[in-house]
Amino acid sequence: MSIKDVFENPDKYNFNITTLGEGRLDTPVCRTKYVEENERVLISHDSVYLSDLVHSGRKVPSFEKAGPRKKIFHDPAWSKAAIVTCGGLCPGLNDVIKGIVQTLWFEYGVKNIVGIRYGLEGLIPEYGHEPLELNPDIVDDIHTVGGTILGSSRGGQDTEQIVHTLVRRGINMLFCIGGDGTLRAARDIAEEVMRRGLSISVVGVPKTIDNDLAFIGRSFGFETAVYATDSVITAAHAEAKGAYHGIGLVKLMGRDSGFIAAYASLANSVVNFCLIPEQPFELEGEHGLLKALERRFNIGKTHAVIVVAEGAGQSLIEGEEERRDASGNVLKKDIGEFLKRKIEEYFKKKGEKASVKYFDPSYSIRSVPALGTDAILCHLLAKNAVHAAMAGKTNCVIGKCADVYMHVPIALATIERQKINVDDTLWQAVLDTTCQERYFGFEPIVKSN
Repeated sequence: MSIKDVFENPDKYNFNITTLGEGRLDTPVCRTKYVEENERVLISHDSVYLSDLVHSGRKVPSFEKAGPRKKIFHDPAWSKAAIVTCGGLCPGLNDVIKGIVQTLWFEYGVKNIVGIRYGLEGLIPEYGHEPLELNPDIVDDIHTVGGTILGSSRGGQDTEQIVHTLVRRGINMLFCIGGDGTLRAARDIAEEVMRRGLSISVVGVPKTIDNDLAFIGRSFGFETAVYATDSVITAAHAEAKGAYHGIGLVKLMGRDSGFIAAYASLANSVVNFCLIPEQPFELEGEHGLLKALERRFNIGKTHAVIVVAEGAGQSLIEGEEERRDASGNVLKKDIGEFLKRKIEEYFKKKGEKASVKYFDPSYSIRSVPALGTDAILCHLLAKNAVHAAMAGKTNCVIGKCADVYMHVPIALATIERQKINVDDTLWQAVLDTTCQERYFGFEPIVKSN
């Protein structure tokens, strides 16, 4: 199963959202345009034309439109909501928490809201994490700081115990803010809830700083992460220019998808080499990185700036056993330290100077507060998550297509990591800006005056 297959063979997939039951209560949300249950959002893929699907008689992929419903399922006066944040930190987590609390409290009148401490551990009694009571005063200024006021953790927990806790504490809405591992856990919780015939909505808010979840559009925190790389790349450029044959090497987040590295390289166009997981590269040989650096120096350039995603070039690093984190994600080998060592060794053997300055800003980037339109995205994702839960939607995550928000089944959002299409315009723009194909020897070098 893949993202592309969803579009090529849509009849194989279920685009519908599970609903706990018919909404019979009038919503307290007023002065708004309500969304009808039959409103859908068309989605497309760069290699599959919707017209071809229509002409062939196949199903056209679409998702249920998000937004407030005129009739809701859960009674606000009898509702208790819980919010949990899982996985690594990401800019905007506190913004999402605040948005959920404000929407529940002010728009629906839900006054019983708790924050689950330290990820899904907080729903397992043996850890002893007491939930945090949440209200508008408590979350008033949390958007100004990074991280999450609830704490976070990695790793799966027992689904049956989690559901027991939800029932025992009278929780009928669970908002899970996290990446693919968190969303899979949310799917398991929702399915266990349905198996027991319980009326608990489980709704996800997608969190992935790498921007690698399918069908959700740009993920919150990604734009802020790109902004935060600017000062680091600028510093790397200054360091590189400060030495003859100076090289500024910056490692950025991106385990399997190089979106941050690619966007950062375009946003600060002093980058000469952008290395991502989706585009394999050689280290040695005529088309290797080492020879590419040498070519750049040979045409009179005295410095170079390299941006590398953490998951790039993993096949080049030998002799290390595979390790995984608590969530089961493969821990990437340190491509930054590896490249620094290999570059220094290469030029030393040639009897030439090369001064490599290595920057790894990963943790400082992911722990900053969300900025500008990123913060707005957090609020709108939170708002639509609450609308979905109150309407009785479950086992779904909030996605976005163009400027329209939609309900995406978790099974589809986690079907495959979203990656850069190296044949598309984004990667071509990176290649044009960096001119790295010329240095790698795949295109003729044109000397500048």
